[in-house]
Amino acid sequence: MSNDTIIKLDGVSVSFWQNNVGVYSIKDLIVKRKSPFKSKTILDDINVEISKGQSMGIVGRNGSGKSTLLRTIAGVIKPSKGKVIVNGTFAPILAIGAGLELELTGYENISMLLSLYGTLTDNKKTAIERISEFSELKDEVLRMPVKQYSSGMVARLAFSISLANDSDILIIDEVLAVGDQGFQAKCMEKIYDIRSKGKTILFVSHFPDDVLKICDTAILLEGGKLTHYGAAKEICENYRQLF
Repeated sequence: MSNDTIIKLDGVSVSFWQNNVGVYSIKDLIVKRKSPFKSKTILDDINVEISKGQSMGIVGRNGSGKSTLLRTIAGVIKPSKGKVIVNGTFAPILAIGAGLELELTGYENISMLLSLYGTLTDNKKTAIERISEFSELKDEVLRMPVKQYSSGMVARLAFSISLANDSDILIIDEVLAVGDQGFQAKCMEKIYDIRSKGKTILFVSHFPDDVLKICDTAILLEGGKLTHYGAAKEICENYRQLF
């Protein structure tokens, strides 16, 4: 692995156990000796290296393994085979509200997650003020439990916390479509700023135009396999051809 490599996946496969639809009764289980579970491969022998400062899009049809790939890179999922090597810190936005505690207020969630990330460039009080300003959520809203938020408010809070951290790698999983158009544009501007600072970005989306706005390279997943890897424009065109 070269000194410029920040993420490397070496023969990574991920399998999950799921219900075996062929087992319908105790008789199937005991007499026919059928297992009630079977293994399903989600990612199959993924090999890829991502360099520092690279912005890589991940595209593919539903069920192709995009989100599983991001979660495996982020350490949320352990690969069944192969290994993942990461030389940097993460700011992951893996799902709407991921990491937020619904019973806590917005302010309490900000404070908790900033402590967990531990990648601040300024003091926590200043960071909290910066996050609340970026989110455009009112003080009375941030004092409410997150369980009372709309999906748009949750997206604003989650984005604002993640984007406030000075991490080496920003991971975004199909959440830019949530929230009003003004806030989406604001988030895109922030992502451009992060990219201009030489940070690495991994971006999953079903929308090729969004990938082309953010990414210089991309990969295409099909049935858990990495089928294409190259310039974002070329890969997005391959993705469009699937339909």
